[in-house]
Amino acid sequence: MRSFLVLAMVGFLASVIPACAANPQHGLDLAKRWCASCHVVSPDQQRASSDAPPFATIARAPNFNTRQLAYFLLEPHPKMPDLPLSRSAADDIAAYIATLANDDHRQGRAGPRL
Repeated sequence: MRSFLVLAMVGFLASVIPACAANPQHGLDLAKRWCASCHVVSPDQQRASSDAPPFATIARAPNFNTRQLAYFLLEPHPKMPDLPLSRSAADDIAAYIATLANDDHRQGRAGPRL
């Protein structure tokens, strides 16, 4: 009986955890809508309107952490508008930014890590 309960719990957790994973593609969609006016959010974006760092620069920062970034996006802070993001939306944007960490290498450009 005990092994059945353990197997049932493992099966339940295995089915729930992937459903809770962040979605980088949704993060890109949100970033294009909410962030692209100030940040360069994708390699195909030519320019942005402020001195805000490009997302790829943020992703390559030595202390980059997706969880910390997601929390940062949820808190009001200077120089950024108060974004009406849910926790999952903030996680998705942070997951998308994380995909840009090695973008120079994927595109054949070996740029320095900042």
